[in-house]
This record gives sequence, structure tokens and C-alpha cells, in this order.
Amino acid sequence: MVFEKRLVVDCRGHLLGRLAAVIAKELLNGQKIVAVRCEELDVSGSFYRNKLKYLAFLNKKCNVNPRRGPFHFRAPSKILWRTIRGMLPHKTHRGAEALRRLKVFEGVPAPWDHKKRHVVPQALRVVRLRPGRKFCNIGKLSASFGWKYADIIKTLEAKRKIKSQRYWQKKRSVEASVNQAYKNSKDSVKAVNSQLKPLGY
Repeated sequence: MVFEKRLVVDCRGHLLGRLAAVIAKELLNGQKIVAVRCEELDVSGSFYRNKLKYLAFLNKKCNVNPRRGPFHFRAPSKILWRTIRGMLPHKTHRGAEALRRLKVFEGVPAPWDHKKRHVVPQALRVVRLRPGRKFCNIGKLSASFGWKYADIIKTLEAKRKIKSQRYWQKKRSVEASVNQAYKNSKDSVKAVNSQLKPLGY
């Protein structure tokens, strides 16, 4: 990845572990990262298999006092956050500072919906997963274990996409009118250009 002030990563269509590994490395190098659309992450393996794995994870607790942990996050953003934390030395100062550089969100909230979003090619499911292999969506998995905001995020994303489409159409029309004006002005400045050419302009 290229070093930027703050990198916005669109998680849609990425594999959870591979994306987490790339993000963890970048965080340790000092890059600030914002991960959006975490509910669109994928995990290899069928939905049923991943559900069994998560059920096994839910059984892991402290017998003396379960409130001590481990804590089983249901939100897709927190699942990604916890996966990245496992790839960082988060109990050292360096690892804690790296983790502080990370922000994770479901959907694309207000400040980041106007920013350029990046993908990580080496973590994309279509690139890394063999065709025909089963995979499952993190948002669907989270919803089956008690994440309550799937419908709300879906509604907000639909509104954002409509707004984004309007902006894109407006931008295209402005670009088209500018290009047309440039073409129209070519003939009017032809005489001036012919006089300036011998002078080296």
C-alpha cells in the first residue's frame, strides 16, 4: 500500500484473514487506516461450517468469572478489529499505538463517504478463492448470532448509494460540458495560436 495521511479501505468482497494481515502490517508501519463496509467481508468455508466454528468460540470462557473474558463480539466491525488485534503485539506500547490507528465501521458513515476508498487486491475473494469453493458473508453470520443492526445498515447503505449516484451523474455532466466548451473554443483561438507558435508558445 502507498503511505497516505489516512487510508480508507472498502472491505466489500475481501477475505477476512488476508485483509486483516495486510492491515496489521500497515498499522505497524505507521499508516492510519479506516475500514468501512465490514459487514460485506467474506470468510472461506460454508455458512454452516463457520456457524459451528463460532459456536465453539462462544463456549470459550473463564469458568471462575465469565465477565473476565474472552469477549465474543457479534458486530462485523468488531470481528475484524479482534482479528487484526490478534496479529499485533497489542500488549506492548508499539502494538497498542498501532491498534489505535485503526477505525472500523459497518456501512460508510458520514466523514468517509466522500473519501476515496481503496481495495487490497491480494486479499480479494475473487483473486484468492478457487472458483466453486464455498464462502460465507460475515454480516449474515453476525446477524445469526445476535447482531441487530443488519437491516438498519442495509437501509442506510441504499440511501447512500442513491446519493452517490446523483453526485456521480452531476459530476459527469459538468465534465462533459467543460470538454464541449474546450472543443468549441478551439476554433476561436486558432488564429491566436498560429501567431503565438513562432514565438515558442
